[in-house]
Amino acid sequence: MRERSFSRLCIEEAARLLHFFGCETRIFDPSTLPLPDQVAGDDHPAVHELRQLSLWSEGQVWCSPERHGQITGIMKTQIDHLPLNMGGMRPTQGRTLAVMQVSAGSQSFNSVNTLRVLGRWMRMFTIPNQSSVAKAFNEFDDAGRMKASSYYDRIVDVMEELVRFTVLLRPHADQLIDRYSERKEAGVPMDPTTDLSSIATARV
Repeated sequence: MRERSFSRLCIEEAARLLHFFGCETRIFDPSTLPLPDQVAGDDHPAVHELRQLSLWSEGQVWCSPERHGQITGIMKTQIDHLPLNMGGMRPTQGRTLAVMQVSAGSQSFNSVNTLRVLGRWMRMFTIPNQSSVAKAFNEFDDAGRMKASSYYDRIVDVMEELVRFTVLLRPHADQLIDRYSERKEAGVPMDPTTDLSSIATARV
């Protein structure tokens, strides 16, 4: 939200790396995003843009400052605007996720830990690696580029790992979000010779 946002600068560094690795990237600007339920029917351009970008993505990078020991309200607002299911489409489910945070003080992991919980809640596949940049105000030059450091090297590691997990999971994306309970609720006929859920429920 600030003109010189260190979480934004981290995301821009991540996007440059992903582009270098051959990915297409989009960065969402939450500056005009309303609060959840503030606009009737969520009919707001920023909400539509956020959801469309999430649907478009195969993998995502979330980065939040740590404020009072937690993620910021604007970070949570973005996630709260992403429904698990939207007209038969799933904006987050089955996508890979990398989490990062920036801190004004010493290194902390409260925000990345919370982002992991939220990613799991959104049924995303959060990669093992993560980035936490301490005293972020010291880590960027006047042009907004990150200085050479172990913090930068870690972001390279995280983006490299995100790409690998995304490519590895890509052929299995549909299977990974295909659930017995949802098939049952939808009344989808089940073939006991191919549907492993019939074995688990002893209803062959």
